[in-house]
Amino acid sequence: MKTTLMAVLATTTLLAGTAQADEIIFAHGSNPGNPRYVAADKFAELFTACTGGAHTVNVAPSATMGDDSEMLTSATAGVINISANSQGAMSQIVPEVGLLGLPFLFKDLPTAWAVLDGEVGDMIDARANNAGLKVLGFWDNGIRNVTHTEKNVPAPADLSGMQIRTPPDQMTVDIFEALGASPAPLAWSELPTALQSGVFDGQENPLVNIHSAKLHEITPYVTLTGHKYESTPVVAGLAWWSGLDEATQTCVTDAVAEAGETQRNLVLASDEELQPTMEAEGAVFAEADKAAYQAATQSVYDKYAEQYPELVAALREAAGL
Repeated sequence: MKTTLMAVLATTTLLAGTAQADEIIFAHGSNPGNPRYVAADKFAELFTACTGGAHTVNVAPSATMGDDSEMLTSATAGVINISANSQGAMSQIVPEVGLLGLPFLFKDLPTAWAVLDGEVGDMIDARANNAGLKVLGFWDNGIRNVTHTEKNVPAPADLSGMQIRTPPDQMTVDIFEALGASPAPLAWSELPTALQSGVFDGQENPLVNIHSAKLHEITPYVTLTGHKYESTPVVAGLAWWSGLDEATQTCVTDAVAEAGETQRNLVLASDEELQPTMEAEGAVFAEADKAAYQAATQSVYDKYAEQYPELVAALREAAGL
């Protein structure tokens, strides 16, 4: 961690020495072809145009400014300005955001978006402010499925003992422990190497992330479990945000919203269109027994309802459960 942070700071020092004073850094962990990558570039175009060129954006993709947790730390410290981040990493700072990943909470992506764009999103922003972050909006990170190196996992029993990578998110760990697997968190940037070396039997992600990172070439068995949803919180350092004038703040939030609409629609389209593409590239798909998976993960609801009774009840109501 220390080595990576030193590299981040060194990179930032270099950028500061060459960038204009009005340049902001927008960092994320996705590679070309991922909707997050596309949306970040669109944000840069929209924000620069909105400010009439008074502000420009240096987009730092592919975890070049550190992993998601490090980018959140960098945002609060003012090293970077904005990050399209991850629900898992943010839940380490704002635990309530992890509740969005309760198993089988949202029936589809539009339902999740409606919840996030309402009072739930405002609640998460208020809690993020206490941690030195400003939530600018929620992009999407899809409904997640399981991939395995050797087999499909249509029933919970098929996961027994499976070494599965999860994001650094306690909710996801709890889900897979309830399913009888052996989950372990790992940064996204380290995942392909870990899968290739055999550290894990598989992993879980939305199809768009699986395909853009070519994970189906390493773990070709894809089971459509749909076990949880994840957002992509777009966050800024609160100190930087508070120093902007109102017009510039409006340019930021408008650009995040418009780029986010593109990003969300790309994720939605990928869920509908990627399966035949991936099958042609060698992936083997299977449907999961959703009822069995839901029954096996009921204990996760029980745990979090005890910790956050009002929030879990509000989320279930908003999601139509």
